[in-house]
Amino acid sequence: MASKPKLIDWIHSVDPALSRARMGARVTLSIALSVGVLVLVHLNGMALPPIAFGLAIILSIEGGVAVRDATPRGQLLTRALGALAALASMSSAIALEQHRYLSDITFLLIVLFASLARVYGPRGFAIGMFAFTSYFISAYLNPTYDQLPGAAFALVVAALVSHGVRSLLLPDNRGRDLLQALIAMQGRANDILVRLALLAREHVTTDEDRAELVQLQERLKEVSLMAEGLLPRNADGMLDESDAGVMEIATAIFDLHLATESAVVLSVYNTAPFGLVHAVLEGKDEAVSHWSELRDETPDKHLRETINAFTLLHRIRTRFAGVIAEGMHDQFRTLAPHTPDRSGARPDFSLKNPLVRAALQITVASGIAMVFGLMLSRERWFWAVLTAFLVFTNTKSRGDTAIRALQRSIGTVLGIAAGLCLASLIKGDMVASVAVAGLGIFCAFYALQASYAVMTFFVSIVICVIYGLIGSLTTELLLLRVEETLIGAVAGTAVAFVVFPARTRETLEGAIGRWYDQLGQLLESARAGASGNDLMERSRQLDLAYRDLAQAARPIGTSWSIVTKPGHVRQTLAIFLGCTYWARMFARGQALPAHAMPAEDVEAVSALLEKMSAARALSGEPFYRASKVRRQTLDHLPTYHLGARQGLDMIGILLGRLTPPRRVT
Repeated sequence: MASKPKLIDWIHSVDPALSRARMGARVTLSIALSVGVLVLVHLNGMALPPIAFGLAIILSIEGGVAVRDATPRGQLLTRALGALAALASMSSAIALEQHRYLSDITFLLIVLFASLARVYGPRGFAIGMFAFTSYFISAYLNPTYDQLPGAAFALVVAALVSHGVRSLLLPDNRGRDLLQALIAMQGRANDILVRLALLAREHVTTDEDRAELVQLQERLKEVSLMAEGLLPRNADGMLDESDAGVMEIATAIFDLHLATESAVVLSVYNTAPFGLVHAVLEGKDEAVSHWSELRDETPDKHLRETINAFTLLHRIRTRFAGVIAEGMHDQFRTLAPHTPDRSGARPDFSLKNPLVRAALQITVASGIAMVFGLMLSRERWFWAVLTAFLVFTNTKSRGDTAIRALQRSIGTVLGIAAGLCLASLIKGDMVASVAVAGLGIFCAFYALQASYAVMTFFVSIVICVIYGLIGSLTTELLLLRVEETLIGAVAGTAVAFVVFPARTRETLEGAIGRWYDQLGQLLESARAGASGNDLMERSRQLDLAYRDLAQAARPIGTSWSIVTKPGHVRQTLAIFLGCTYWARMFARGQALPAHAMPAEDVEAVSALLEKMSAARALSGEPFYRASKVRRQTLDHLPTYHLGARQGLDMIGILLGRLTPPRRVT
C-alpha cells in the first residue's frame, strides 16, 4: 500500500510546474501591493477616489490573467496599452453618465470592440479585457471628471506593480518550469506503477480499475505535453534536431510516456507479476535483471512481452531520473532560448473567423442581458452584462457555452451562500476580512485553469466579505446579484444556440478533421523517409490534436446533454486515444534502426492512408452511433520485436472499429 503523499507531492500531482499556484500568487500579490501603495498615498495627503482602488484591483487581475506575452518587454507594452484603453474607456463612461441610453449603447460598442480585439491575438485579447472591465467598474462606481487624475495614477501603479510581480518577484523561468514538469511526469508514471502493483498483487482487474488506469494515463499525457511544450523551439514551432541537449530531453519525455503506456496496455487484460512490477517501482536493478533472465525460459509469449516492457520501462526511468538530476544542477540554463514566431497572420474580420462570430454573439448576449438586467435593477444591471460577456470566454461550441454558464450560475449561488455565512461570522472585522479576501482571491485564480465553477465560487465569497466590510451586505443585494447572474447566463446560452450557433457536432467534427490531418502528416512523412526525430515530433502534434478532440467531445459526454451517452463517447474516444498511442509506437520504432520498417513495407503506409480516408469520411458519426466497441484482444498488445510495423497495423485495426459492423442477411 502506498504511503500517504506529503503536501508538496499532492500539490505537484494537481499542479505540475506549479503554474496554477504561481498565477494565484501573482494576482493576489499584485492586488495587495497595488492597493497597499494606493492606501499609503491616500493616507499621506493625496486623497484617492473609490474608482482608483477599483481600477487597481481590476488591472491587477487582468495583468495576471490576460497578459500572455512571452517576454517582459512585451508584457510591459501590453500593460501600457491596456492602461490607456482602460483610461479611455473610463473617460467615455464619465462623459456619457448623464446620457443613459447613449451610455448603454456605448457600453455595447465597447463589448463589441473588446471582443473583436481578440482577432489580433493574445495582446488584443488583453487590451480588450482592460477596456471592458474598466467600463464595467466605472458603471458601478460612477466616477467624475475630477477623479480622472487619481484614476490615471492608480492605472500606472497597478501596471508597474503587476509587471514587477511578474518579472521580478514571481518571474517566468522555462528551465525551472521544465524541471518541475519532469518531476511531475516522473511522479505520475510512479502513480501508474503503484496502481499496477496493487492490481498485480490482487490478480483481479475490474472495469473500474481499467477506467482508473485510463484516467492516470490521461494525467501522464497532460504533463508530458506540458513538459514538451516548455522545450525551446525554432520559429516554425519544431524542435531543433541539431541541439543535442534538447533532443535528449525530448526523447526521454517521449520514451517514458510511451513505455509507461505500453506497460499499462500489457497489464490491463493480463496482469503482470507482482515481483516484476515491484522491482521496477523500487528501481531494483538486480531484481529486474533476474526477471530478464527468466524471460528466455518462459514459454508464455505474453509474459515474455510483459517482462520486455517492464525491463525497458526500468531502463527508461533510470535514464529519466538522470535527466532530472542534471536539471536540478542548473535548472536547464544551458538550453537555448525559445525563438518566437514573429510572422503574424493578417487579421481576418470576416464572418468565416469564429472570433468575429463570437464577438457578435457576445454583443447580442450583452444587449439582451442589459435589457433584462435594467428591468430588474437600474443600479446593478452590469452583473448581468458581465456574466453574458464572460460565459463565452474560451468556449468553442454552444455546448461549451452552456456548460460555462451553468458553472458560473452554480458557483455564484454556492459562493454567495458560503460568503454570507462567512461575512456573518467575521462581522466586518478589518483584519479577518482582508485575510479571508486575500485567501479567496488566491484560491479563485488557483482554480481558474481547472474549474470555472470553483473560481466563481471563491470570487463570490470575496465579494460578500467586501460588502460586509463596507457595510453594504444585505440578503436583498445578494439575491439581486444571483438574479442578475442568472439573467446573463441564460442570455449567453440562448444566444449561443440561436445567433451563429457553433454546433457541438460541427466543433467536434472540426477537431476530428484536425486529428486526421496530423495523423496523415505523420504517415506521409514516414512514406517520404523522414527521420525518426521528425516523426516523434509529429506524433506529439497528434497528441495535441487528440487533446483538442477530447475537449470538443466533452459537451456530448455530460449527463445534462441531449446526447446522454457518456459511456459510448468514452469508448469512441478510447479508439482515437489508442490510435494516438500506436502512432507514437510507430514513430519511436522508426527512430530505432533495429525496429524500423524495411523499405519494401512502405506500401503498408499507403494502404493505411487509404483506410484512414475511409474512416475520416465518417467524421463525427461514431460518437453519435450506438454500437458496441470490442475489447482489445491479447494478440493486439505491443510486442517490441515487431517494431514500427505493429504500430502501423494497430492503427489500421483501430480505425476499422470506427466503421459500423456489416449486417448479415
